[in-house]
Amino acid sequence: MFYILSKTVTVLLHPSNLILLIGMAGLALMLMGWRRGGTRLVIASVILLFIAGLLPVGPYLTHALERRFPPWEQAGGLSRGPPTGIIILGGAISPLLTRQTGLTSVNGDAGRVIALAHLARTFPNARIVYSGGDPSLFGNKHPETDFIGPLLDDFGVPRARVELETRSRNTAENAAFTRDIAQPKPGERWLLVTSAQHMPRAIGSFRAAGFPVEAYPVAFQVEHHLRLRPGFTVGNNLARLDRAVNEWIGVIAYWATGRSSALFPAP
Repeated sequence: MFYILSKTVTVLLHPSNLILLIGMAGLALMLMGWRRGGTRLVIASVILLFIAGLLPVGPYLTHALERRFPPWEQAGGLSRGPPTGIIILGGAISPLLTRQTGLTSVNGDAGRVIALAHLARTFPNARIVYSGGDPSLFGNKHPETDFIGPLLDDFGVPRARVELETRSRNTAENAAFTRDIAQPKPGERWLLVTSAQHMPRAIGSFRAAGFPVEAYPVAFQVEHHLRLRPGFTVGNNLARLDRAVNEWIGVIAYWATGRSSALFPAP
């Protein structure tokens, strides 16, 4: 039930959808004769569209998430020696597009699989676990791990070296099922590779599952030093705001339901 709610309710709470719903409600009220109330809602939707589409609200919400955990090398991770294992969270490959085109289709989180290739070469003795099942609403599609093989071939990483976790559909399941595969022992060091924006929720989930990991954030989306200036690519700004709000909702929901060790996990 939690998974289905997270996939449906969250979409309704996306700012772009809320703005559209407010405007449509205003138009409906105007058509039914309630012109004053309808006009107010339409004006409110236009103002909200201006704020969300032109002002850097999305980048600032994204920045707070991405800068929570610094890059692993900057945090001194390399100075502590090679890791025991590396966990790559899925979400970078589109199973649907890959199946339709016959070509591996990646998205804005492609930094996760790029990091896999880099870390596999840098730490040839480290175990690697790729965690990514079927994220579809009803779990009746192919898991993402079905499509990682050709990328490993292109990267020159032997398929046999990468252990696949195929059951997880969300971050909490990533943590629980990967722990079962890795069976981490005291003193071992495991890197967790995921998008910087997703890292706080991911770290919280792994800590809640009793699996201590070190953050290896990738796929940063915003500059380190943000400037308060408008942007005129409304579509991109709305998309970034939707994704940031979606992640913040996830952070809060995971903490409220005990799936994360803290409200906003820190290093």
